[in-house]
Amino acid sequence: MACTDSLHPQVGVIFATVSAVPVEHVDELQAYAQAVSGCTRCRLAQGRTQVVFGAGNPHADLMFVGEAPGFHEDKQGLPFVGQAGKLLEKLLAQIGLARSDVYIANVLKCRPPGNRDPQPDEIEACESHLFRQIELIEPTVVATLGNFATKLLSGRPLGITKVHGQEQETTLGGRKVLLFPLYHPAAALYTPTMLKILESDFARLPELLGRSVEPIVEAQPELTLVGSRPPAEQLGLF
Repeated sequence: MACTDSLHPQVGVIFATVSAVPVEHVDELQAYAQAVSGCTRCRLAQGRTQVVFGAGNPHADLMFVGEAPGFHEDKQGLPFVGQAGKLLEKLLAQIGLARSDVYIANVLKCRPPGNRDPQPDEIEACESHLFRQIELIEPTVVATLGNFATKLLSGRPLGITKVHGQEQETTLGGRKVLLFPLYHPAAALYTPTMLKILESDFARLPELLGRSVEPIVEAQPELTLVGSRPPAEQLGLF
């Protein structure tokens, strides 16, 4: 991964509204954004205007992960700023949240030509950036928007039509989170039926945010007296 010598202009914009977050936490995510702004891991670097790292509260409990930047995102350097972004903001308002309360990112940080689907090698090259973001932000709920984010973060090949609205506990960034698949707002813009489903699924987010997810704790060895139990049997691993 190549890195630029100075901070990308949009990086300052991304963190302009999060002064309440501890400075050291913002600095760490901002430093990573700076490094990623010069990424050349895949072919998409050749045609982008700029890297679209992510935006929002870097200590958010709720994180959204979409597919890839579109035309407007590529120009402005911010995720979800087109019509799909306006719908996302409307859905957030319906549950009492604003864009500044959450963090928004994408699987890919660069726009695919013509807004085509991400290719497997592009996802592979870029996915570590997303996992690092999740590790630094430490959300309790990660809402995936559409097929590509859902399949990547769930580790399963099931499409969004089969799993939307079905939360699952999983481990991302070294900690347990609730993964909550949702239809992509772009897919619901012109389909009233899909919009109703998206609104219904979205309405469950406050409940999910109120749940407590048990942290990962390494098991401690149990102290026992020698000879107090019979020898353990060898597990059949193969």
